[in-house]
Amino acid sequence: MFADSAPTNLTNHFLIAMPALSDELFGRSVVFLCEHSEKGALGLVINKPSDILLPRLFEKIDLSLGREDLSDQPVFQGGPVQTERGFVLHDAVEGGEGESVYASTLSIPGGLEMTTSKDVLEAISSGAGPRRVFVTLGYASWGQGQLESEITENSWLTVEADPNLIFDAPVAERYERAMGLLGLQPWMLSPDAGHG
Repeated sequence: MFADSAPTNLTNHFLIAMPALSDELFGRSVVFLCEHSEKGALGLVINKPSDILLPRLFEKIDLSLGREDLSDQPVFQGGPVQTERGFVLHDAVEGGEGESVYASTLSIPGGLEMTTSKDVLEAISSGAGPRRVFVTLGYASWGQGQLESEITENSWLTVEADPNLIFDAPVAERYERAMGLLGLQPWMLSPDAGHG
């Protein structure tokens, strides 16, 4: 890459942990990048479920879960930052004039939104809300230049995100499926590959 070229923007991409990355939280993780700029990056780990299901989370905030389709969905460990705060990744829901209907929403190029305000949970509680939702406690973040440095050090692979992998793929298959978007399997990158 030339020094005067524009910085890479990995918003709406997956970060896929290289098999050698053995960090407890990020080992074998897939992170959906909600935002990436020269100031840093923010993402949600999409394949590390917690032991809390959505109905329990709703109970904790004095709401009932008004949607049967979400009753067995886990709350995910989105990352190590602000683990007491909820983050809801969902299909875009527009109000008038292209504005989000929720109070605190980040619109992500590619058709998804991330909402941190309670009103999205209240909508789901009433049986409405976005069709597809993915809820985490916490998020992952990188400071200026940190993510780029980690990518250069071969900690992460990157590929354009596929929303179906976030909302529809079985959790246990998300890492392999994300690798598959690059035409790879984890064993192909293993540092322990055969020494015949």
